Amino acid sequence: MDPGSKKAAMEFIEKFYEGESTGHDYWHSIRVYNMAMAICDTEPEADRDIVGMAALLHDLDDRKLGGDDENLPVASGFLKTHGATQSETKRIIEIIHQISFKGEDSVVPACIEGKIVQDADRLDAIGAIGIARTFAYGGAHKRPIWNPNNRPKEKMSAEEYYGSRSDSIAHFYEKLLKLRSMMNTDEGKRVAQRRHDCMLIYLDEFMDEWNGKR
Repeated sequence: MDPGSKKAAMEFIEKFYEGESTGHDYWHSIRVYNMAMAICDTEPEADRDIVGMAALLHDLDDRKLGGDDENLPVASGFLKTHGATQSETKRIIEIIHQISFKGEDSVVPACIEGKIVQDADRLDAIGAIGIARTFAYGGAHKRPIWNPNNRPKEKMSAEEYYGSRSDSIAHFYEKLLKLRSMMNTDEGKRVAQRRHDCMLIYLDEFMDEWNGKR
């Protein structure tokens, strides 16, 4: 890849996500990048350039943003115009294809670089920021905060997950509380435990307040 490709990627995604308010924005990608780099410090065999570029580009073609997550035209186009070799492009695209949560159809990436990016992306979905992102996404898609008559679905295929219209609290049980046990790296597992505990505390407080506890 070109020496300046990381800087170019950051500038590209900043413009690409302008006005995005669902939690899948520029700052999400930057946090994923920073966390991925931190995990790389504990996984010295990983290719940091591949990890960094996959982290920065991972959401450009996300179907939640109306993208083509099968062909990844935006991410592929960026790599093509910024000097990525065929081998680098193939590795980065493979990582982006593998990292997403897809319910029961989720996969563990084949390479350590993919495992790192997947952990970093999932860590940003949990904890205090994960809570904020959940309600930002729910509000943007006109989902209720909670419907007590709704029961979270414990198991969903990829299509069922993508088609779900669950309320925001149900999303914790359908995805977020599952992520701690799906971490790949030791560092990911360590960070996930604290963020998982944060969500449990929040949910306990939410239910207490919902039920009028003083």
